[in-house]
Amino acid sequence: MGILFGTDGIRGVANTYPITAEVAMKVGSAVASVLRSNTHRPKILIGKDTRLSGYMLEYAMTSGICAMGVDVFLVGPLPTPGIAFITRDMRADAGIVISASHNPYEYNGIKIFARDGYKLPDEIELKLEEIVFNFNEISLAPCDRIGRARRIEDVQGRYIVFLKHTFPPDLSLEGLKLVVDCAHGAAYKVAPLVFQELGADVIATGIQPDGRNINDRCGALYPECIAQLVRKYGAHAGIAFDGDADRVIMADEKGNVLDGDTLMAICAEHMLREDRLPGRTVVATVMSNLGLEKTLESMNARLIRTPVGDRYVVEEMKKHGYKLGGEQSGHIVFLDHNTTGDGIISALQVLAIMLKRERPLSELSLIMEKYPQKLVNIPLPDGKKFWDIPGMKEYIIGIEKRLGKEGRILVRPSGTEPVVRVMVEALKEELIEDTIEEAVSFIKKHFSP
Repeated sequence: MGILFGTDGIRGVANTYPITAEVAMKVGSAVASVLRSNTHRPKILIGKDTRLSGYMLEYAMTSGICAMGVDVFLVGPLPTPGIAFITRDMRADAGIVISASHNPYEYNGIKIFARDGYKLPDEIELKLEEIVFNFNEISLAPCDRIGRARRIEDVQGRYIVFLKHTFPPDLSLEGLKLVVDCAHGAAYKVAPLVFQELGADVIATGIQPDGRNINDRCGALYPECIAQLVRKYGAHAGIAFDGDADRVIMADEKGNVLDGDTLMAICAEHMLREDRLPGRTVVATVMSNLGLEKTLESMNARLIRTPVGDRYVVEEMKKHGYKLGGEQSGHIVFLDHNTTGDGIISALQVLAIMLKRERPLSELSLIMEKYPQKLVNIPLPDGKKFWDIPGMKEYIIGIEKRLGKEGRILVRPSGTEPVVRVMVEALKEELIEDTIEEAVSFIKKHFSP
C-alpha cells in the first residue's frame, strides 16, 4: 500500500484530503495517462454509489480524464461488481468506482478496475500515486484531442441479465419469500429486480437513497434489521447488502444471522459434492473464523489465509486457480462468475443450494460451528504509526504464544478507517474477554495524546 491507496482503493471523509475534487481530478488524469495510447483512443467507465459527494468526485474525475484525451462513460449508481462486469462487457480500458462501500455517507472513495475486471495490483497503484504527486509533469492532450464524456443508460439492464445467468437455468425462486435490504446504496434498483424476475416474492427495504442515508442503520452492517423482517413476514431468507453491494450478509428463516464465513462453508460443501472446488481449497483472510477452517478440514479440504482485503483473496485465487474465496464481512468471490466480490451473485448461489438440497437455510448453516470471537476497534490518532510503538510487535507475539492452540489474536491498523482492530478468538469466552481487555489496555496506554 502507498500513501493514497489503502486495502481497498483511496478512502476518507469527503471534501477532506485525499477525497477532494482536486485529488479526484488528478487520479483521473493519472489513470488516463497510463492508458493513453497512440494506437487507439481509450475509454474509461465511471460508476458510483448513492452518496451526496459522488457528484462532485464523478465530475472532477471526468474532467481529469478528458483533459488527457481519453473518453468517459458515466453509468451512475451501480454496484461495484457491476462496474467490474460492465468494464469487461463494454471492452473499456478501465472502470472506476466512486464509493466508500460500508462506511457512512460522510466518507467516499475511489476503486479502480483494469480492463479485465480485476482490481489493480499494488505496483500499478504506486505508479498512479507517483503521477499524482508529480502532476505538473503530466502532458495534457491538445485541444483537438480532448476526451468526450457521455452517460449510458442501459447498464442496469445488462447487469441484471448477467446476474440472472449465474443462477441455474433449471431452477426458479418461485414460491420463496425474500427480504432484501439494499442499504439505500448502489443496489437499490438492481437487486430487487433480479430476485423478482427469477420468481421470488420480494419484500424490499433500504431502497430510498437520499444521498445521506446509505448504510444508516440498515444493510449488511445491521443484519438484525433483515432478521426482524424475516420473522415478521415469515420469509424463507433475508439478504442484506452494503452500500456498494460487493458484500452480503444473510438471515435464515428463523431470523439467525449468517456471515460470510458461514455462507462460504455452505457453498464449499456443496461445491465439493459437485466436484467444483479446485484443490479442495477455499481462500479467506486472517479474519475468518477458526470454525471455517475446522469445517473444511472435516471435509478433507483446506483454508488458505491472506492479508485483509478481498483483492488479496482474489490474487491468491487467480495465482492457483481456486474458485471460491472471501471474507467474514460478506465479500464472497466466485471466480466462475465474476472477478470480484458480488453480493447478489453470492446470495443467488446460496439460494440455489437451498433449492437443490431442498433444505432450509437454518439446516444448511449447521455445517459450521463458529468459534467465539470478539472484535474491538480502537481510534488511531492521526500520524501515529502503530507498528512503530516500542515493544508492540513483541507484545503481540507474546500473547500469541500464550494462547497457543487455545485461540488466536489478530491486531492490525485498518486500511479504510483511522482505527486499530483487535480480534481475539478462542473456545472459552472468559479467555477472549481477558485477552481483549489486556491487549486494549496496553494499546490505549501507548495512544495517549
